[in-house]
Amino acid sequence: MSRVRIKFCGITRGDDARTAASLGVDALGFVFTRRSPRFVEPATATAIRRALPPFITTVALFMDDEPGWVREVVATFKPHLLQFHGSESPAMCAEFAQPYLKAVAMASEPDVASYVARYPGACGFLLDGHATGGQGGRGERFDWSRIPAIGSALVLAGGLDAGNVGAAIGQARPYAVDVSSGIESAAGIKDATRMREFVDAVRAANQTAMMTTSP
Repeated sequence: MSRVRIKFCGITRGDDARTAASLGVDALGFVFTRRSPRFVEPATATAIRRALPPFITTVALFMDDEPGWVREVVATFKPHLLQFHGSESPAMCAEFAQPYLKAVAMASEPDVASYVARYPGACGFLLDGHATGGQGGRGERFDWSRIPAIGSALVLAGGLDAGNVGAAIGQARPYAVDVSSGIESAAGIKDATRMREFVDAVRAANQTAMMTTSP
């Protein structure tokens, strides 16, 4: 088993991004949906991105936003990856000629495998605990036993924190884990101690998984 990667989502402050980078986090998510409490202006996100060291993936998150707004953000922010959290069609997700993740609303999606099959262009799928039309970042967990084997990169989100991410990795074996509220003191305000504890917990789970799969 390869190591599980880590994405911190809902970054709004440069200090939080720098702390994440110092901890070795693989990806940072920036929310560009204006109704989110973690919304960040493209110019602010761009300034944060430019101050990051190399080899950190930047992700631009949208939820049922107008295509024109998505294009504006892409042109300004220049993310490595897009993430669509709403009811965006496969055609819309693909029209920006960027690699993308598609979120699955696990609280209301009865057939995850069929949903995933509708988006053959996605480079991966983020399984979150909210229902259709709801936003992520609310600490909503779902039943990890519902995760199907679909042959695509799966990113596990929804209610994760340092106390449960090890169990989540042990059961679900995801490609990556995504956390937002579980490392915050308030929406969009990350807590350095919680960030460090989360990373330590993932690394411990990675080490345990590698030991159990070694010959």
